[in-house]
Amino acid sequence: MVAELEIAPADIEFRDEVRTWLDEHLVGEFARYRGVGSPTDDTAWDVRVAWEKELSAGGWLGLTWPGEYGGRGASAVQEIIFEYEYATAAAPARVGTQALELLGPSLLAFGTEEQKARFLPPILAVEEMWGQGFSEPGAGSDLASVSTRAILDGDEWVIDGQKVWTTFGHHADWLYVLCRTDPDRSLRHRGLTMLLVPVDQPGVRISPIRNIAGSAEFSECFFDGARTGADMVLGEVDGGWRVVMGTLAMERGSALMPMQLAMQREVDEVIGTARRLGSTGDPRVRQRLADAYIAAQVMGATNLRVLSSIIEGAPESTGAAATASKLYAATAHQLLGELAMDLRCEEAMVTADTGHDGLDREQKTFLLSRAETIYGGTAEIQRNIIAERVLGLPR
Repeated sequence: MVAELEIAPADIEFRDEVRTWLDEHLVGEFARYRGVGSPTDDTAWDVRVAWEKELSAGGWLGLTWPGEYGGRGASAVQEIIFEYEYATAAAPARVGTQALELLGPSLLAFGTEEQKARFLPPILAVEEMWGQGFSEPGAGSDLASVSTRAILDGDEWVIDGQKVWTTFGHHADWLYVLCRTDPDRSLRHRGLTMLLVPVDQPGVRISPIRNIAGSAEFSECFFDGARTGADMVLGEVDGGWRVVMGTLAMERGSALMPMQLAMQREVDEVIGTARRLGSTGDPRVRQRLADAYIAAQVMGATNLRVLSSIIEGAPESTGAAATASKLYAATAHQLLGELAMDLRCEEAMVTADTGHDGLDREQKTFLLSRAETIYGGTAEIQRNIIAERVLGLPR
């Protein structure tokens, strides 16, 4: 895919540097966990933390971030090249994506100089983990309905409420939390503020939620008089909606390339399963395999359009493609998981060991893909966005 982009000689040198570093460092225990983990899977967490620190030491985190915060100041093209090579090498899934791909860019866009200097270097050093406090039991896709309250008490904010579906929340040292700070605003989204909240305090309690595949990827977060400094506002007081919309745009567009490359590997594995089981003679199976292969190629082509827009300096034009791709990828991935299970019939119902530890890669793909039409914006919400903002249909 990246080979289809115009790469300058300096960027070819950069690509070779990435490949060489990965070849030299993705060895030993790290190599044994190739392709392990995802945004919905905390498998081998300690190994992946160690791997992320290895990346940090090599200067591969926050590539486009300014040098004064520990980044390389690299170009968008170079970051795309790195992500492509990283996914192609099937390196372990990174654990700090909440900070690296979501909070970090939000801090660069909306944070004060003091906030950037305080939080960005520890993120790149893998010294502090972050979790996202957006969704609530009564406010998931409709984030403007959040009811978690924050009241200014002297030089501190006091927070009360509950958040849910906080990815890797039980590993977090800090949370970025969307709170209602002005309940009297007639427009709900105008009374919201984004606060940066430390986890290690009496007013914060985090309870992991184990998912269908046995991974404790999500958590519930309870705030009972939790406190954070008055200077821990990201953006403006009562202006959190602008920040959260920017963060969600990053979330819905950032994972497309790794998802496409991972799905291509999974398609190859499912084709191998079909051959092993002698199922390729069935025309219905061949059609479903072809559909899965085509889906991965469509994802790649759409991804190329998104990357080209970024490289050409027009990232604002990627929104529609990223939204459509997120919806398409989630649905296609679920169909692929179902195909893998259908091919294996009774074998798919048996694990190599007792409980979740015995699940193999295809079984995990099937189980974990069920959530993909929910997290990062539900399929229904994505369809509404496409209908209203892309096609111009009425609400």
